[in-house]
Amino acid sequence: MKQPIAPVDATRSPDRSRRRVLKRLSAGLALAPAAGRLAAQQPGAPSSTDAKAPPLPPLGSPLALPEVPMLDGSVFLPAAAEGQVLVLYWWASWCPFCAVQSPLMDRLWREQRGRGLQMLGLSIDKKPEDAVAYLAKRGYGFPSGWVTPAVARALPKPKGLPVTVVRGRDGRVLMAEAGQLFPEDVEQISRFL
Repeated sequence: MKQPIAPVDATRSPDRSRRRVLKRLSAGLALAPAAGRLAAQQPGAPSSTDAKAPPLPPLGSPLALPEVPMLDGSVFLPAAAEGQVLVLYWWASWCPFCAVQSPLMDRLWREQRGRGLQMLGLSIDKKPEDAVAYLAKRGYGFPSGWVTPAVARALPKPKGLPVTVVRGRDGRVLMAEAGQLFPEDVEQISRFL
């Protein structure tokens, strides 16, 4: 006799390890070739440079910050992040995965900045004007800078896009992820506050 199949509880999210496996499978097997073709067609798309990119910083490692020219004309100063939780978010206007994650990052910023969350978006667009137009068109307010060659030398982007790194109050890496995060993963960043 067949066993009845239990109904799926749609309100229960899958456990973290299952999400990671599914994320890596979908990114690695199904989405990577298409995304690679799409990204290669975009201006400012990473080429062989991404193949030479460093790995994600190890958890617990210190992460030094450079000065970063912000898209609003100001300058991010590393002292502003001292003793604060800082989210570093590498993105690009042409990145389809960033287009899904960026609204989540903006919501995180708006909801948690009152609790002391610092955010530094890092656009890898070829021209800062493209990044400025992208943020304005979508109404995103999270602070974002532009990755100049000097910034890239001082704070190289790890392989992948988007890349999300959380730096703790002590200046050490608390979280480092390459690829699109699930909404619940972005929400979990607030646990570091």
